[in-house]
Amino acid sequence: MNSDFSQKVLAWFDIHGRKNLPWQASKTPYSVWVSEIMLQQTQVKTVIPYFQRFMQSFPNVLDLANAPQDEVLHHWTGLGYYARARNLQKAAQVIRDQYQGNFPQQIEQLIALPGIGRSTAGAILSLACNQHHSILDGNVKRVLARYFAVEGWPGSKKVETELWQFADQLTPANRTGDYTQAMMDMGATLCSRSKPKCDSCPLASSCLAFVQGRQAELPHKKPKKDIPVKSTIMLIPMWQQQVFIYKRPPSGLWGGLWGFHQVDSQQHIIPQAEKLGFDVSNDNAQQSELPAFRHTFSHFHLDITPVILHLKQQPTGQVMEDSQMWFDLLAPQNVGLAAPTKKLFSTISKNF
Repeated sequence: MNSDFSQKVLAWFDIHGRKNLPWQASKTPYSVWVSEIMLQQTQVKTVIPYFQRFMQSFPNVLDLANAPQDEVLHHWTGLGYYARARNLQKAAQVIRDQYQGNFPQQIEQLIALPGIGRSTAGAILSLACNQHHSILDGNVKRVLARYFAVEGWPGSKKVETELWQFADQLTPANRTGDYTQAMMDMGATLCSRSKPKCDSCPLASSCLAFVQGRQAELPHKKPKKDIPVKSTIMLIPMWQQQVFIYKRPPSGLWGGLWGFHQVDSQQHIIPQAEKLGFDVSNDNAQQSELPAFRHTFSHFHLDITPVILHLKQQPTGQVMEDSQMWFDLLAPQNVGLAAPTKKLFSTISKNF
């Protein structure tokens, strides 16, 4: 059964598989790694331009390791899940320092790097080195959960362990890289979450979900949990076309990205502005509110109220440190921006 499964998958791949994606042009462990990290939680069409710009600026692991973090995060702005970018650079620095810049070729070495789990390590070594390792990303989980009619949410430890057993059993020793790509392609193009194209699937005749008419039900969804809502006011000191931003701490929410200072309530706006060194007394500043909007994280909603502090005199009181800057909206600097910051820059710029 195992060889029959992989033979059908590979036969489908030879005709229908994706073979012209940018990271397939010259497969190296580095290029496959970058693409795999970018593709986590993100669709192929979104990733392609980011990947191309990233590889142009950081063509090899040493370029990435030695780059300023702001530059790396700038290239990631808009992709979200910024811990991916920070871990990517941390891992590149480990490769530089511990492996003399040579990409490690053993799966245990890869899994030990920041941000690389078992599936990503397996993908890198099978796709770039054709080593015999299985993968279990979201697409592959969906294919296997439907094929074997696996009960339960694939993100739970018990179900994931079961799916890994199937993945290990089915991954062929020959053409492992092609099989890996084929399984990802099938999950993305045929066995999609909604409206799977079962009529075109080479596995349909033996797929239990298809035979039982349970494609819409499987794999089971993550048990629903109420997502809490938090709120904040983003303070935007502005002088002419420049806005005052700061670099957030390296870990935590929007770690290492540039954004606006936040306060919990209206009465904290003036004290926070004064704390930052702005003279807001005697009508030296005027407040205006931009439309509020919601930014959703994986674990909570954040309702944001942006308040612009229009300064009437050139600001002089700030202690300008490396973690603070006046950002010129007409000549933007290349720094990593949190998504709401980028959105607010766009909104403010339209009013010039």
